[in-house]
Amino acid sequence: MSAGAVNDAPFPPTGQYIACVHDSAKAARELAGIQINQEAIARLLRSPAFLKSFKRLSLSHGVVMPLNFDDEISELNLISILGLLNFASGYRAPLHAHNGRGAYDTIRAFVLTLFLTSATGPGPDNHLSSAGMRAITNEQVAELMQLPTHVERPHPTIPGVTVGERGGPLLELIELVTRTMNQAGSALVKEGHKDLGSFVAKALEDAKKAGDAKGQAPDAGVLVERLVTTIPGFRDMTLIKDQPVYVFKKALFLAHAIVLRFGPNSTRPAKSHLPVPDTSTLPVFSDNVLPSMLIYFGVLDLSHCAGPLRDAFRSVELAPLLREPQPSDDDRRRDSAFRPKVVDDGPTLAPDDAYVLRAAAIDACEAIVRAAREIGSASHADGSLDAAERALLAEMTLPEVDGWIWAVAKDRPDYRLLPRFVQRGTPFF
Repeated sequence: MSAGAVNDAPFPPTGQYIACVHDSAKAARELAGIQINQEAIARLLRSPAFLKSFKRLSLSHGVVMPLNFDDEISELNLISILGLLNFASGYRAPLHAHNGRGAYDTIRAFVLTLFLTSATGPGPDNHLSSAGMRAITNEQVAELMQLPTHVERPHPTIPGVTVGERGGPLLELIELVTRTMNQAGSALVKEGHKDLGSFVAKALEDAKKAGDAKGQAPDAGVLVERLVTTIPGFRDMTLIKDQPVYVFKKALFLAHAIVLRFGPNSTRPAKSHLPVPDTSTLPVFSDNVLPSMLIYFGVLDLSHCAGPLRDAFRSVELAPLLREPQPSDDDRRRDSAFRPKVVDDGPTLAPDDAYVLRAAAIDACEAIVRAAREIGSASHADGSLDAAERALLAEMTLPEVDGWIWAVAKDRPDYRLLPRFVQRGTPFF
């Protein structure tokens, strides 16, 4: 599916958006012949690499902004725009080569720049407003992201001379960001919302009403449904062999980001008045990092797949990945100069294959949580885990597993060098 194309997958039934992510992910994994290795899950959960870093990294979703906001709706608006634009993973290598940043850090810096440079009010000069998102241009996005729109190519007739030519992967990313913002702004203007944050606040009120009717917390599924049905950039779904696959990575990420920033455990100085949903059972926010790392950990087994997926990833030695990071690793992690400007892309996948792997990661993470709780709550301890480690496993949630895999892939030098699969042209991850 090309960026901006209309996806012909049907929307899930109302009220079933979260269930459809769980169910369609499992079905897609099984149809593709991808297996979940339960022994590899147990090995990972008991490994020093996991146990010694999980508590530190499991909440690292990178949503706190070092800014002062006029009110919580302004902050909600910025976090919502970050959620909308939380993609660009396919451009990790050219971004590192250009500015030394990965995809998420580049998008986060862009969102901060939008906040610092936009005018106030609801007009088109405020890029954080609905009208401003609808009106922003490729040229403005390129300037604010500090990315080039041209690439240098050898002159066709003069040896040793290069000429600038409009194009290249970073121009493709610029156009994706612009299109995603334009589409969202147009939808919000049509719905009568001054900005994305106001729309999300209204969706949270709807989620609260739905939760109140059942005597429960605000329903995260209502928020996800509102995002997906209204904003094209959240419609992360496809048809594979006539079967719908629902991932909704950015909508699920945003729901959990709201909990992290406005929930009861937030570090915000003032208590929020926003109704905050329960996201502890949400599916993971599957991108290219989660499935790639689960393949390297041995959790996802592609050996029975048909087609190019079976041989897409190179094998790596597992034992070093499961050991506890050494002191030298900690020193290198703290040293930003160590982070390589040149990173290797993993296999470039067709859209359907990328969706299948992302779906498989969703299902595998659910298996990880089930196994963790079984190990942690076992009545007879086998002596390999202490009481604190058993409690950590027994209380594990899906968003925490997501946060750990995503964060540890950036945290450890040896993990950062593991190639992740690539799909360009998508605004979904």
